[in-house]
Amino acid sequence: MLVLFETAAGYAIFKVLNEKKLQEVDSLWKEFETPEKANKIVKLKHFEKFQDTTEALAASTALVEGKLSKNLKKILKKIVAKDAHEQLAVADAKLGGVIKDKLNLSCIHSPMVTELMRGIRSQIEGLITGLPSREMAAMCLGLAHSLSRYKLKFSPDKVDTMIIQAISLLDDLDKELNNYIMRCREWYGWHFPELGKIITDNLTYCKCVRKVGDRTNFASSDVSDILPEEIEEDVKAAAEISMGTEVSEEDINNIIHLCDQVIEISEYRTQLYDYLKNRMMAIAPNLTVMVGELVGARLIAHAGSLLNLAKHPASTVQLLGAEKALFRALKTKRDTPKFGLIYHASLVGQTNTKNKGKISRMLAAKTALTIRYDALGESTSAEMGAENRLKVETRLRLLEERGIRRISGTGKALARTDKYQNKSEVKIFDPSGDSTLPAVSKKRKIQEVEDQDTEVAVKAKKLKAEMKEETTVEDDEPVKKKKKKKDKEKQAEEEEVLNEEPPTSPTVENTEKKKKKKKKTKDEDED
Repeated sequence: MLVLFETAAGYAIFKVLNEKKLQEVDSLWKEFETPEKANKIVKLKHFEKFQDTTEALAASTALVEGKLSKNLKKILKKIVAKDAHEQLAVADAKLGGVIKDKLNLSCIHSPMVTELMRGIRSQIEGLITGLPSREMAAMCLGLAHSLSRYKLKFSPDKVDTMIIQAISLLDDLDKELNNYIMRCREWYGWHFPELGKIITDNLTYCKCVRKVGDRTNFASSDVSDILPEEIEEDVKAAAEISMGTEVSEEDINNIIHLCDQVIEISEYRTQLYDYLKNRMMAIAPNLTVMVGELVGARLIAHAGSLLNLAKHPASTVQLLGAEKALFRALKTKRDTPKFGLIYHASLVGQTNTKNKGKISRMLAAKTALTIRYDALGESTSAEMGAENRLKVETRLRLLEERGIRRISGTGKALARTDKYQNKSEVKIFDPSGDSTLPAVSKKRKIQEVEDQDTEVAVKAKKLKAEMKEETTVEDDEPVKKKKKKKDKEKQAEEEEVLNEEPPTSPTVENTEKKKKKKKKTKDEDED
C-alpha cells in the first residue's frame, strides 16, 4: 500500500511496510510513539518539493477544492503507475475519486487511513530527512497566510460585506442621533422650554440653538434662513415671556458644541445613505426595486451574504427577522407571525391590515426570485424586479377593489326603495326620559327582607311536614287493613252471642269469662 501525504513543503509518497499492524486502528497510535517505531511501519518512497510559494498555493487551493493539480498528476504517473497493482491511501475521498477517474488507480479512504495520516504527521521530521522543524513551521505559516489572502481576494461574497457594514453603521448612527437630540432638548429645555414645542424638527432645533445661543438673543437675531416667518415670530414672542432658568455662557457653549455634533452626524448619515443606495443598485438592483434599499440591505445583513439569502426559500425570506416570535408561537401553539423584516417594505405598508398577510406572502415569493436572479445571474438590469413589482401592485389593487365591488353591488340593490312620503306625526314629550335615576329605589327595606325570610322559612316547614305525612301514610296502610279484618270478626261474634237465649246466671258468667279469655288471646296474637 502507498500513502499520499501533503505537506507545506511538498508532496510525500510513503510505502507501508507492515500492513497487518494497520488492521488494529485503536492501537495504531502506539506504533508512531517514536521515529524508530514509525520507520518500521512506513518508509519514504518519494518526496516532491515545491519550488516557491505560488506553486504551494496552487497545489493547496486545488486540494481544498478537491481537484487534481498538474504537478500531482505528473508525480502519480511517474511513481505510482509503476506499482499500479497497489492501493493508494488518500486523506480526501473527493480527491481519491478524481484520481481514480483520471489515472485509473485504486484509492482507499477509511478510518484506518486517517489514523495512519495522523501518525505520519506526528513523526514527519523523523520520516522526511532534510526538513528542520523551524523551516517547516515557517513554510506552514507562509502558506496559511497566502491561502487566506487568496480566498479573501477572490471571494464572490466580499462585496456584500460593504452593504452589511453600511446598514449596521446606519442603524448605530440613528440610535446615537436619537440619544444626542434627546439630551440636547432636555439640556436647552431648562433655559428655553417653549422652543421644543414650537420647533418639532430635530435638525432645525439644533441649527437654531447653535445660531442664537441664549434666548435673549432671539429678539435681535435673524433666523429666517432656518425657520419660516410665522414660526420665527412665535419663537421671538415666546423668548420674551419664557419661564426657563438663567444659564451661564459656559453652559451655552457646551450645548452649542453638542448641537454641532448632532448636525455633523446627521450630515454623515445622509451621505452614508446615498452610498448604501448606490451600492445596493450596483449589487442587487432587482431586490432594491422590489423592497427598497434599507429593507434589502437588512435582509442581506441578516442572512450573512447575498448568496446565503439566495439559498433561502420564500417562506424563510418572509419571516426573516421574526425568529423569536415564530419559535414562541410554535412553543405555545399559537398563530405564527406573517412577516418579519419585509413588513417595512412600502408595498406591505400601503395595504390594509386584512390583506397584509397575503401581500407579504406574495412579495416574499417574488423577492426570492429577484434575489436569486441578482446573486446567480449575469445581467445587472432591474427589469425583472420592475415586472414582479408591477404584478404585486396589480394583485394588491384587485384585493382592494374586490371589497369595493361588493359594497357597490349591494348598494345598487338597496338603492331601489320606495319614494319618500312625508308623514306628519304628533309626538308628545316624555319627561320620564330626562331623569337618569330610577323612579323606585333599588335598595330594599330591612322589614321587607325579614318578611321575605319568614315566608321562605314557613314554606320550607310546610314542605317538610307534607313529606313526613306522606311517609307515615304509606307505612300505616298495611296495619289499618289488618285492624279492619279483626273488627269485623269481633262484630260477628257479638251478634252470635246476642242471638242466643239468655242462660242462667252461672252460664252467663262462664260465657263472659270465655269472652275475656278470647280477647286476651287475640290481643296477644296482635302484639
